[in-house]
Amino acid sequence: MLNIIFYNLILMKVNQKKKTVYCAMSGDIIHHGHINILKIASKYGEVILGILTDEAISTYKKKPILKYKDRKTVLQSIKYIKKIIPQKTHDYSFNLIRLKPNYVIHGDDWKKGNQKNIRKKVIQLIKKWNGKLIEPSYTKKISSSLIKKKIKKKWN
Repeated sequence: MLNIIFYNLILMKVNQKKKTVYCAMSGDIIHHGHINILKIASKYGEVILGILTDEAISTYKKKPILKYKDRKTVLQSIKYIKKIIPQKTHDYSFNLIRLKPNYVIHGDDWKKGNQKNIRKKVIQLIKKWNGKLIEPSYTKKISSSLIKKKIKKKWN
């Protein structure tokens, strides 16, 4: 009897599919806001990080300081990330359709500004497979852009 119970428990464990979480970022200058998001994301499941390519970033802001492969190398060392893939456009659709993640995690800063329409599209898309959007509070007073401005101001 114990063997049957043990066998059923093993089968249940094997059949439990890990939840997947999709995050996307430029990752040009990593700061504690990025780590906060990734740490939160890892609590929901295995984190797949879409790093925006240099071309994708340049469609909505200045090109990154670090090239894609260098940003990927840095981000691979973060323990909260299970897998990294390129995100070739500012639009998440291609990666989301391919992965069908259970969750998409993004800071709540994209409710306004140039990412507002991207957010709307993500919400519409993930509803198709009952995915959920989780939006942790944006980490105040920190961003890669602010860090770049501070560096420029200090060295000018």
